[in-house]
Amino acid sequence: MNIQKNVSLEEFNTFGINKKAKYFTEATTDQDVINALNEAEKLGAPIFALGGGSNILLTQDLEALVIKINIKKIHPIKEDEDHIWVRVGAGEIWHDLVLHAISSNWAGIENLSLIPGTVGASPMQNIGAYGVEMKEVFDSLEAVNIQSREIETFNYDQCEFGYRESIFKNKFKGKYIITHVIFRLNKKPVFNVSYGAIQATLDQMGVTDLSLDAVSKAVINIRQSKLPDPKVVGNAGSFFKNPTIEKNQFQHLRQAYPEIQGFENETGVKIPAAWLLEKAGWKGKTFGEIGVHHQQPLVLVNFGKGDGEAIKALSRDIQRDIQEKFGILLQPEVNFI
Repeated sequence: MNIQKNVSLEEFNTFGINKKAKYFTEATTDQDVINALNEAEKLGAPIFALGGGSNILLTQDLEALVIKINIKKIHPIKEDEDHIWVRVGAGEIWHDLVLHAISSNWAGIENLSLIPGTVGASPMQNIGAYGVEMKEVFDSLEAVNIQSREIETFNYDQCEFGYRESIFKNKFKGKYIITHVIFRLNKKPVFNVSYGAIQATLDQMGVTDLSLDAVSKAVINIRQSKLPDPKVVGNAGSFFKNPTIEKNQFQHLRQAYPEIQGFENETGVKIPAAWLLEKAGWKGKTFGEIGVHHQQPLVLVNFGKGDGEAIKALSRDIQRDIQEKFGILLQPEVNFI
């Protein structure tokens, strides 16, 4: 196994933060992951599993063995009349999986087009967009137990999915490395175009007959019009979760702000965090090499040589301001490292 030393992680995180890993290696198989864990033990170093780096904010050099998960392959394993089960390596780029599914006429993830990151991260935070969450097509996953070095399988219930949550972000955080995810995709599409601007975008595109490809392209058009390309401007997509508040708190806010939007769910009313940030005046603010995106205030950006600690401090300032103005504490989607 090739263990490198003092490797810059700038190209391995979408914020483009230039921090170093004391040790670095690549894993392309389950056995590579196990071997890397054994090497870390010999080195006396903690481990850090790295996927696409699209949901992390590096605030320091990592005194660890960083294991870049590059396990690939998209492999159908079984099917019935309505569904096909597909086993996917954790290192596959998520959007590549979406495109593969569309070309294969497998439905269910077209609304999740262009979400950055790798497949292995998708169940960790139950990625979602435009009315669809990953959990809706999830079957199971395989992961290496860091302590025992054994490969374990987790079904839907065991993952304890929530809004941008799973058991791997809390109870089992840092205890497993996901290597494969099995999805149950649909042979017969059920299109979801009522969320956000999808239908309006389809109309602008002149689409009269719905298809997986058309829905995907509509989502891509919307995302590209709102979100900066991490290859151009460093960012991790939406930095904060959309908060859910109690109904009476929402009614109180609506009296003060009649234009506020809210979407009822099982625990209360979900508020668009972007509206809160824009209403509070954060949209487009810049602070040297970092700032808040001028089109989508949920996106914090690194214009070039920004520092992770500075972005973290900016996020804390935003949290305090939103809590003072609206009585709502925003929770970050991004993991501080």
